[in-house]
Amino acid sequence: MRRPVLLLVLPLLSMVACAAPVADSGVGPTASTPRAFDDRAAAVAAAWRPGPGWHDGYVPLQGPTVLTGDPRFTPDTETAFRAGWYRAQVAIPSTAVSGEVRFPDGRLTLPLITAAEAYRQLDQGDPLPCPGRPKRPGLPTPGGPTVEPGPDGWATSTTQTACLPLTVTGVTLGAVPVRTSRGEAQVPAWLFTVEELATPVAQLAVAPTAVTPVPSVAPPTQPPPDGVVAAQDLAAVDGARLTVRLGVGSCDTGITPLVSERPDAVVVGGTVVRSTGVCNAMLKLEPVVVTLTEPLGARPVLDVVSGAPLTLAPR
Repeated sequence: MRRPVLLLVLPLLSMVACAAPVADSGVGPTASTPRAFDDRAAAVAAAWRPGPGWHDGYVPLQGPTVLTGDPRFTPDTETAFRAGWYRAQVAIPSTAVSGEVRFPDGRLTLPLITAAEAYRQLDQGDPLPCPGRPKRPGLPTPGGPTVEPGPDGWATSTTQTACLPLTVTGVTLGAVPVRTSRGEAQVPAWLFTVEELATPVAQLAVAPTAVTPVPSVAPPTQPPPDGVVAAQDLAAVDGARLTVRLGVGSCDTGITPLVSERPDAVVVGGTVVRSTGVCNAMLKLEPVVVTLTEPLGARPVLDVVSGAPLTLAPR
């Protein structure tokens, strides 16, 4: 079985704290900081070069696993979803099919992976042992609590999150909205019905051979201006409203989003007040909201520090 290498990275990053309390220095971004941001944003936008297939291929700008609605997570089911713990209670088809991606400006018929392959991508293996929890019901963890069957099945006395997989009870081929280089598209996906969730989990079905990767971008040669921080990814896109996650220091204050909107690209980032006291060097992801003058459409959202196009964070 494949094992997940890293679990719940983003929530862990967002929970970091200062090594010691630090008072606000009272020094905010200087008057030149917005101008420095604008100058760098202009350089980033001028250097942006869409790669092959950006305007006529399929370039997804988000991950392959999509929630189709509010899953009504519990702590246990969210842990299982983020870690990719599943068990199938139905036969998963392995028949090859093709499908159509529908863009705002056209359509593409592309080969699809089978439902069986989609499930292999979705399922990241058996749950790893949790502290005080067995790997599977009925197998006691050394030094952990006694595990006994009850009227509702196996349970333990601990309140820690359970290492339990999600139960797949059905699979169908459908389509889900996906952010792409050509705007929001309806993309074929295998929809897995999960007993423990209120909505299906979708695994995008376009075959890897038909996916054009996001182009790599060389960052500007000059270092970013002092006090300007990078945008790590997009948390949400709602018309002209963008929720962006900035990478800031644990003790940074005065976090302010900045945006430079152009006809062919949008550049985002932010400014912070750096701490003058002792603090750790951990990264924290800070969500901020920017509102454009018109809906984003098919324009790429570029990070002001790296110049790279941002992708939509997993949901």
